[in-house]
Order: sequence, then structure tokens, then C-alpha cells
Amino acid sequence: MDAPLRASVVVVGGGVSGLSAAWWLARSGVDVLVVDKGIVGWEASGRNGGGCTHYNSALFHEEQRLWPLMDELLGYPTEYRRERIIFATTEYHLNAYLRMGEEVGRHGYDWEALDGDEVRRRVPLAGDSALGGIHLKVGGHANPQRTVQAYAWAIQDLGGRILQHTPVVRLVARGGKVTGVETATGLIECDHVVVTAGPQSGRLLATVGVRLPVAVARAEMIVTEPLPLMPHGGVDGNGLYGRQTLRGNLAYGGGPHEWIDLPPDGAPLSRPTSPLAAHLARRLAELLPKAAHVRVIRSWAGLIENTPDGRPVIDRLSSPENLTICTMSAVGFGLSPATGHAIRDLVVDGRCSFTDLDKYRLDRFDGVPDDWAADKGWVAAARAAAA
Repeated sequence: MDAPLRASVVVVGGGVSGLSAAWWLARSGVDVLVVDKGIVGWEASGRNGGGCTHYNSALFHEEQRLWPLMDELLGYPTEYRRERIIFATTEYHLNAYLRMGEEVGRHGYDWEALDGDEVRRRVPLAGDSALGGIHLKVGGHANPQRTVQAYAWAIQDLGGRILQHTPVVRLVARGGKVTGVETATGLIECDHVVVTAGPQSGRLLATVGVRLPVAVARAEMIVTEPLPLMPHGGVDGNGLYGRQTLRGNLAYGGGPHEWIDLPPDGAPLSRPTSPLAAHLARRLAELLPKAAHVRVIRSWAGLIENTPDGRPVIDRLSSPENLTICTMSAVGFGLSPATGHAIRDLVVDGRCSFTDLDKYRLDRFDGVPDDWAADKGWVAAARAAAA
């Protein structure tokens, strides 16, 4: 579509957080426009394990309330499937997973401890190395590509607009307020801006004097040939996250992060194949030895942003007071139904209606030094070697 001259709310960034925010705003009758530098969901939002079980988040209860409803609410399939099994091949991981189950139980959700035999019964691709684990009767997983498309179609069904292949160059402010966004094709005026631009968020916010400290990493995943479907498609362990698709493919990631530098404005983001794919394949074969014979047929890479403390930032600022920011620090997909609801509340009502977001405020980073990422070693390999 041609670039419009105005929208009530402009959402910068068409990943799942931005799309969910726009959908929630459109549901409230807000004139909303999503602007993305490329195709919606083209970064990590469409390239992740699809997990929907973030028990450490303030958004967890809303995440769990909404996911079973999303296909009906959006009007399009997300392929959401409830429940998740996480099992261990070491005593260290087993103890960690049992503590995870206990924490989920304290939140009021059902879970079950499993011994090795029960793991092998419920996860037919597991082997003798499975010591035990947990079966969470909550959470689950969805298809990232399907979900991105569902959000986009649902936004348009409600009258919202999506402008792709249109990089936002800077935010425009006057008199203590953001008045619009400058794109590669011109100015779009607005009453409120929501920045959900992932790794590019810090660069954009700096154009109006707002500092958001983030480091950027490339997260990779592998996809195998299809296998017979297991009883539960959501299976984690060995430091991996992922799922079995409805077609039977195993889609898994799990780091380690490859820290990179953002390219200059307008330059394409690098997506080289790296040795990490082989590392992921080896660990998946260790986790699911009865799948070790299948071939890896493709790999994905998406860019993710990480804050200094690893937690999201979801905040409506006091200056400029009509600017809301959201960066999910690598946990955006599963939380997206709840995140969009929270952003809608901040934009329309000024506060979140269903949880306390104080620990996600931006001002917690006011004292963080400029070289914080280097201190953590979160820098591109070339820069680290030079140092």
C-alpha cells in the first residue's frame, strides 16, 4: 500500500509484539498503522520455537488465559497446542526442571513429575539417557509463521493497516510529544507511537533522546525431516527449546547466542549459515536419539535483542508522553497475546489493567554505563577478538 499521511497510532515494527498491539488497538476501534522495514514476522517472530510457557513473567497468567482462545479471537489458525514435557539427561538438569515444575505449581497450575520410563512412554523419540522430567499441563506451543499471519489478517479485518518494506528512519518530536515517524518514503503523522522494532528499537528511540540499552544476537534454529507424530509435540531439554510441527518436523533452537553489530541504517541484516546448526543437531540427537537418523533440511536465523538484565521493557514514557516502547528481550512470541493487551492498555488507558508492569519500566536502566554489553562479553566476535 502507499504510505498514508496520518494514523492515530503508529506501531513501528511488525513482529508479534507489534502485531498483537495493533490487533488489540484495532479491537478497541483505534485507527492503527503498523510500519515494518520488511515483511511482518520476518525476524525472530517467525523463527523461534513457538513456546508459550513463560512462568517467570508478570504476563504469565494473561498468556495462559489467552492462548487457548486465540484461534477464535483472531479468526485464523495459530496451531496452538496445550501442555509441554521437559526432560533431562543429567541430574543437574533434572533438579532444575523439578524446581520449574514446583514454581509452576505455586502459580496455581497443574504439573506432574516423570521418571525415565514415563518420559520414554510419552516421548517415543527419547532414549535410555532420559532420567526423568516434568509434564506441564499448562503452556504449550504454536506455529510462529501461522501466528504472525493470523495477527496480520485479523488486524486488517478490523480496519487496521500494515505498511511493509518501509523502514522508519527516525521519530519526529515537537513540544515534548512525538508527532510522527519519518519513513524512507515520507512523514506519517500520528497521535501516539508504539516502538516494537526489536534490535532496531534503541537506534530509533535515540532520535528523540530516549536511551534503550540492548545488545543484538542472531538466534538460529534447525528443522528436520518429518517423523511420526508424538503424543505431545512440545518437548524440551538439553538446553533446547522447540516443538514437533503438525507435519512431523522437529524444529529446535537453543543457542548459544551469536552476538552481532547492527549494520548501518538501511543495510540488509546478515544471515550467514554458521557452525551453530551442527551444534544444535548434535544436541537434538542427544535429546531424542531415536530421531538421530533424520536429516536436517533447513535452518533459520532471526535477530533478537537483549536488555542488560534479560527482562522485557514495556513502558509508556513520561517524556515524550505519547511514546510507548516494548522490547521483549528474546521472549516475545509466547507472551505476545498478553503483551499486546498490555500495550493497548498503556496507549488507551495509561496503565495496564491485568498486571503490575513496574519491573519492566525503562528507567531501571538509568545508571547502566554505555559499555555494559562489553562488560558482559555480549559483543560481536570480531570486536571481541580485536579487544
